[in-house]
Amino acid sequence: MQNHKEENGNSKMDLKSHLEEFRNKVIFCVIFFITSFCTCYFFSQEIYKFLLQPFIEISHGGEGRRLIYTSPGEAFTTYIKLSFYSSIFFSFPFFVFQAYHFLSPGLYKNEKKNILSILLLCPSLFLFGAILAYYFILPIALSFFASFEVHNSLTSLPIQLEARISEYLNMVINLILGFGIAFQLPILLIFLIRFGIMSPEDLKSKRRYWIVAIFIISAILTPPDILSQISLTIPMIILFEIVILIGRKSQKVEKTSL
Repeated sequence: MQNHKEENGNSKMDLKSHLEEFRNKVIFCVIFFITSFCTCYFFSQEIYKFLLQPFIEISHGGEGRRLIYTSPGEAFTTYIKLSFYSSIFFSFPFFVFQAYHFLSPGLYKNEKKNILSILLLCPSLFLFGAILAYYFILPIALSFFASFEVHNSLTSLPIQLEARISEYLNMVINLILGFGIAFQLPILLIFLIRFGIMSPEDLKSKRRYWIVAIFIISAILTPPDILSQISLTIPMIILFEIVILIGRKSQKVEKTSL
């Protein structure tokens, strides 16, 4: 009876210590996020200038261009929103590290290795997608939208693009987040293969359906021009084929090890 009480007491202490550690991790994450938010707000104008660079480039240095806001508080709320998303972007690796540090004591060695590799792969693919969206897709989309301008027309009034700062920021954020999320497709497929839900042969046999799904995702996440959609579709199809090759090789390694 005494041993049973001691075991209950130890389990309660373990649960209490885990809850305290979880609380500390949450507090650390909140403090880090608030600090990151304040820092990003302090540099919000510099961050916005960086995101504005593709618009300046398609405007030939910004001559004759301007961004507007149509309500007194729009500029302020735009900088708040920009600081919020920027702080999430910079805080995410810290959140992931804290979660891994909290869960790692209860994981086996091979589980730690697999999870750590996935945690490193996720932000890497997201960053690759964000870079592709900013340096390649965004200039294409802006050039497409600016092509509808009408200058020095004798039959109609001139038409010029004057974007609101909030609308421009929404477009940039949606593109970057959309590409970053779309580039998580290999992680999803690797999970499906790892847990036996699908095999590389299943992915290969249903390739046409996956390609159709990729086209639909690209059409949703990109502006309504064919170049932007193709620019997202092609790398996603390449990543899809790479996952099939990796899945086949891993299966061969597992069979030879057995």
